[in-house]
Amino acid sequence: MSSITIYHNPACGTSRNTLALIRNSGEDPIIIEYLQTPPDRQTLEQLVDAAGLSVREALRVKGTPYDELGLADPTWTDEALIDFMLQYPLLINRPFVVTPLGTRLCRPSEVVLDILPRPQRGAFTKEDGERVIDEEGRRV
Repeated sequence: MSSITIYHNPACGTSRNTLALIRNSGEDPIIIEYLQTPPDRQTLEQLVDAAGLSVREALRVKGTPYDELGLADPTWTDEALIDFMLQYPLLINRPFVVTPLGTRLCRPSEVVLDILPRPQRGAFTKEDGERVIDEEGRRV
């Protein structure tokens, strides 16, 4: 079983690029499609805390019910924001990646490189054409 877990949304380019970078290191991660299988409260709180984020920093705004729910209002508590994220998993920013070296919200996708236990095994170019890793497995 893999020691790497990605909370993945296959419809998200950043999430797909992050998964591809993990695989480019030779790892076959545990993939949790969090929109189908949302984390429980404890797991979500642990992800946010381990990534060194505030709950607000872990909220996704674009393409979510963020505005309709009035979540920009600073009076919402962290507990209430977590409640919304659990009720509407689309509000959870992605992708979170957990490895033996740490937990990160991988936006941009190359943030994952900081916590992968193995080096990249070859060239990698993001879906948008941005070259990230050269043929020798080094960051560009």
